[in-house]
Amino acid sequence: MAHYINLTLNDGIATVLLDNPDAGVNTVSPAWIDEMTGAFQAIAANAAVTGVIIASAKPGFMAGADLNYILERATNITADEAFDLSQRATRLHRMIETCGKPVVAAMSGFALGGGYELALACTYRILADDPKAVVGLPEVSVGLLPGSGGTQRLPRLIGVSRALDVLLEGKSHPPQRAAEWGLVDRVVPGAQVLDAARNWLASNPSPVRPWDTKGFRIAESDGLLKQSTASLFTVATGKLLAKYGRNYPAPISILTCIFEGVQVPLDKGLLIESRHFAKLLTHTAARNIIRTTFAHKGLAQKGSRRPSDIPTAATSRVGILGAGMMGAGIAYACAKAGVDVVLLDASREAAEKGKAHSASLLTREVQLGRMGQERADAVLARIAPTMDYSALAGVELVIEAVFEDVDIKADVIRKAEAVVSRGTLFATNTSTLPITGLAAACGRPGDFIGLHFFSPVDRMELVEVIMGRGTRPETLARALDFVTQIRKVPIVVNDGRGFYTSRVFQTFIHEGMELLREGVAPALIENAARQAGMPVGPLAVIDEVTLELPMKIVRQAQSQDPDFRPPGSMQVLQKMVEEFERTGRKGGGGFYEYPKDGGRKSLWGGLAAAFPPVQSQPDVEEVKKRLLYIQSLETARCLEQGILKHAADGDLGAVLGWGFPTWSGGPLSLIDTVGVSEFVSECDRLAQQAGKRFAPTEQLRGMAANGMRFYS
Repeated sequence: MAHYINLTLNDGIATVLLDNPDAGVNTVSPAWIDEMTGAFQAIAANAAVTGVIIASAKPGFMAGADLNYILERATNITADEAFDLSQRATRLHRMIETCGKPVVAAMSGFALGGGYELALACTYRILADDPKAVVGLPEVSVGLLPGSGGTQRLPRLIGVSRALDVLLEGKSHPPQRAAEWGLVDRVVPGAQVLDAARNWLASNPSPVRPWDTKGFRIAESDGLLKQSTASLFTVATGKLLAKYGRNYPAPISILTCIFEGVQVPLDKGLLIESRHFAKLLTHTAARNIIRTTFAHKGLAQKGSRRPSDIPTAATSRVGILGAGMMGAGIAYACAKAGVDVVLLDASREAAEKGKAHSASLLTREVQLGRMGQERADAVLARIAPTMDYSALAGVELVIEAVFEDVDIKADVIRKAEAVVSRGTLFATNTSTLPITGLAAACGRPGDFIGLHFFSPVDRMELVEVIMGRGTRPETLARALDFVTQIRKVPIVVNDGRGFYTSRVFQTFIHEGMELLREGVAPALIENAARQAGMPVGPLAVIDEVTLELPMKIVRQAQSQDPDFRPPGSMQVLQKMVEEFERTGRKGGGGFYEYPKDGGRKSLWGGLAAAFPPVQSQPDVEEVKKRLLYIQSLETARCLEQGILKHAADGDLGAVLGWGFPTWSGGPLSLIDTVGVSEFVSECDRLAQQAGKRFAPTEQLRGMAANGMRFYS
C-alpha cells in the first residue's frame, strides 16, 4: 500500500499523486525516494502509459528536503554518505526525465527546494495562478545547494545569468515572474491545473529533454574560452565575496557547480553537484544555520517555551500606549494578523500619524502585489487612533510603547489600568528598563510582562519576552500565544539590566569603540566586523542609534548599581558628544559623515586626530575575533546567570535580533564551533591583552575541562 504517493492509470495517463499522510506538506526523504523510484520503474515498463502527471493532494505541491532529517544526519554524516544521499534523489530525477514518457508537473501550490527540483526533472511545468503558489530554490539560505539537479537543469533551461539570480538569492518567485523567467512553462487558474496538464499530454509532446539531444550546448558551455562568460563568472565571484566574505561556502559552491557543470554533459554535471552538496552538508556552517534558523526558530514559533498545562488563548483586541515608531509598528503587526487595535497617544494628531504609518506600509504591499486593496483596507480599519483612555475598555492586552523613561511609562500604565478589566494583561516594550521595576506601577504585577519588539517592527521577526520576578506562568502563556498569533518569533528571558539582547548587543558596539580608543584604524574595525558576518560595523550602528543612547544606558547603570564600572569606551562617547558635538546620524554626523545631498556616507575625517591610530595595527582576524568573542562570552554569562533559560534562545535571539552571523549559528554555537576548550584559552589570552572583560566564566571553564558542549 502506498505511503507517500498514490499511483493511478486512466486512459493511458499515469497520475502520481504526492500525499504524505504524516505531514501537512510533502517533503523529500529516503523513503519517499524509494517509493517514487518504484513507481517510475513501473511506469517506464508499462507500454500502456503514454504520459505522466505529477500532482499533489496537499495545498502545496512539494517542499524541499526534510530539514529535521538533514540536521540529524549533518552532525555525524561522512562526505561519502552525503554524496550518496544526493545521488539517490539525483538518480530518481534522472529516471523521471529519461523514462520515455512525457511528464508534466501540475503544481497547484508552492514548489520549493527539492520540490521544485522534481518539477525541473519533468518535461513540462504548469503552475496555479495563486500568490501562494511560488517556486524557488532556497537552499543557499540554509548553507546548502540544490542536491538533485537544481544547479544543472536550471542554467540549461533559463540561462546561466538568470539561474545565478535564482540560486544565489534563494528567493521564492510568484507565478507571473516564474513564467516570465522560464521557471515554469505555463500559469493557469488553480482549478484548471490538472485539465491543462491533460491537454498538454494530449498534444503528443516529445519526452526528450533538450540536454539529452546530441550536440546540446548553451552560450556559457565554452567556459573561460569566451570573454563574455569569463567576465560573467569573474564579476559574480567578486560580488559573492563582497556580500558573504569567506564565511559562507554555499554561494561559491553554487557558482562553481554552474561554471563547471555547464561545460560537461548533464550526467557529469550532476556528479559535480553531488560532490559539492556533500562538502556543504559536512560543513559546520550548514549545521549551524539549519539548527538555529530552522529547528530552533520552528520550535519557538510553535510555542516551545510556553507552559504546557495552561490552555491556549487568542487575543482579539489590543491597546497600544504610544503611537511613535515602535507603537505604530506594533499596531500594524497586530492589525495585519487580524487583531483590533486601540492606538493611543497624547494627542489625536499623534495617534493619527501612527495609523498613517500602517497606511503607508499597506500601500506598498498593494503596489508590490503582496496584498489586494480590499484586504489592505480591512487591515487599516482595525486600527482606531485615540487620545481617550476610556477607549481601552474591553482590550485583553495593553502594550506600553512610550519613551524609555520610568516615570512616563508608570504614568500611562496607571491611567490604562484605571479603565481596563481585571483580566487584562499589561506588557511594556522596553529594551533596557527592568521589568520588575516597571511592574510596580501596575496594581497586578503578576499580570505584567516585557514584550521587546525590534525596529522596524514590520520587518523584524523577533520578540524578546521578559519575565519579571512576579510574572505569573499564565501571563507568560498568554503573551507567547499573542506573539505567535501576530506571526513573530519569541524567545523567553528573565529580568535583568538590558535583559539579553540589549545587554549582549552593547558589548559589540562598546568593543568597537574600545578598539578605536586603543588606536585601531576605524576602517579596519568596520571592515573586520563585516568580514566576520555582522551586517554593519559597530561604529556605523552607534551612529544609527545615536551616541547619546549608549551614554544614557551606561549612566543609568551607574545610578542604579554603585558597583558598576563604566567601560573604557565611555571615554570615546564623551569625547565625541561633549567635545566634538557629534551625536550620530540624526545629529548631522557621528563616526561617519552624511552628505546633505544623500551621497554615500564616509568615516569622519576627524577620527584620526581624535583617536590617533597606532603604528602597528592588529591583524584583521584578531579584530574579528574580539568583536565576535565578546558577544559569545556575554551570552554565556547570561546563560550562567539565568537571564537566558536555554542556549537555543540565546542563539536565535542573536541571529534574529541584531544580525549575529548565521554561519556561526549564534554566539553559543560559535563557541561549540571553535571548541569550548580553545575558546576558553583564547579568552584567557584576550583578557591579558585587552582587559578582564574577556575572562571566561566558571561554567565555561568547567565545560572545557569536561569536554562539554552547548549542543550535542
